[in-house]
Amino acid sequence: MDRRTLMMGAGAGVMAAGTYALVRPQGAPDFPLLPQPANAQETAAPTTGTGPQVLEMMMGDPDAPVEVIEYASFTCPHCATFHRTTLPQIKENYIDTGKVRWIYREVYFDRFGLWAGMVARCAGPDRYFGLVALTYQRQAEWTQGPPGQVADNLRNIGRVAGLSNDQLDTCLSDAAMAEAMIATYESNMEIHDIPGTPHFVVDGDMQPNMSYADFAALLDERLAAAQ
Repeated sequence: MDRRTLMMGAGAGVMAAGTYALVRPQGAPDFPLLPQPANAQETAAPTTGTGPQVLEMMMGDPDAPVEVIEYASFTCPHCATFHRTTLPQIKENYIDTGKVRWIYREVYFDRFGLWAGMVARCAGPDRYFGLVALTYQRQAEWTQGPPGQVADNLRNIGRVAGLSNDQLDTCLSDAAMAEAMIATYESNMEIHDIPGTPHFVVDGDMQPNMSYADFAALLDERLAAAQ
């Protein structure tokens, strides 16, 4: 599958087996990868000798005995449900207590999910997960409308986090960062070819979406084995 093509289509997700499956529509039209700046002027990405760095985003103690990698898409409804209901409980009982280090890796089914990731990263590592939570909370709102409206909706979320219009336009027009993020996503898929989102890798083992009770039982099992 040409994963990069997913960025160019109007959307590429369908509901299947409780996850958002990776499906590319046949004959999807081509669209610009990045939104136009709010001021409708072309903004050139800064050029450097090396490409931008795409940071690995993590919560919890880096030395925690159990590692969870979450693969999720900002446009995936099941991911939004997980972040609204299950993850807060995991964070309170396992991440904040130093038992689990939680790595969040973005999956891009479409350009809207990519734009949401660019806005979240625009706030920097310290505010990243706060913007992730807000983006999932407002998913039903910001994903509505044509591309220009979606971009403006995401800018509104960024402004809630204290980002200025100039900062948001710079981030959303950074083609080099967009390419780096897509390349990182593709590299992650070479490591873990997930069947859909949300999906998890718990101490190296692939796991599907599950309830908090099932997740807690799995984490308790891994914690006991790590002692």
